[in-house]
Amino acid sequence: MSVYQPPAEGLSIVHVDAGLIVVDKPSGLLSVPGRGEDKQDCVITRLQRDWPEAMIAHRLDMSTSGLLVVARGEAMQKAMYKLFRERAVHKHYLATVDGLVGPDSGEIDLPLICDWPNRPRQMVSQELGKPSLTRFRVLARDPAAGLSRVELEPVTGRSHQLRVHLAALGHPILGDELYAGPAAARAERLLLHAAEIAFVHPVDGKPVTFHRPAPFFPLENPAITL
Repeated sequence: MSVYQPPAEGLSIVHVDAGLIVVDKPSGLLSVPGRGEDKQDCVITRLQRDWPEAMIAHRLDMSTSGLLVVARGEAMQKAMYKLFRERAVHKHYLATVDGLVGPDSGEIDLPLICDWPNRPRQMVSQELGKPSLTRFRVLARDPAAGLSRVELEPVTGRSHQLRVHLAALGHPILGDELYAGPAAARAERLLLHAAEIAFVHPVDGKPVTFHRPAPFFPLENPAITL
């Protein structure tokens, strides 16, 4: 499978106010710069052309698309970090996974730790892993294609949590080159999208919720049923 390439320039801006910028990050684009000249293009460097004070408030994997909150300045960054530490930020993701998921909803409660010799891979470890919890809900099943569309809620925020948990469930996310095995070849990109994020805005104390549909989810498909 070839590496999925994000749009060469620009970002889809969802919201801007005095404290925050919310963007719809494309798959294939880093949240922050990586090591090496070839990894400097990212959400932050693109935003800083117009908002020099832009600072990351959290991250999405390079392969994951969807809503990313960016702070405008250090004080706002610290305020958002605090919300994430306190699990006061609620996120929902959409994914297309391999196979027909059995229960209509449930929880995946498996502790995770870095698979250090094979980093950045993560792995399940009952002995050494940190508590990790994901809630899931099946939105649709497609028996003909052998796939399911699911909504995911990460209660904890471990690295690669959703990807490892779905693979451990036996239903890896399509296009996941790290954890999906043969199912990685079923999509040109990782079919995981941060579709909703909600929190109390640090500036005015009012609840805010942002939504962005997944580009790989069909709006209607009569062949797909629950």
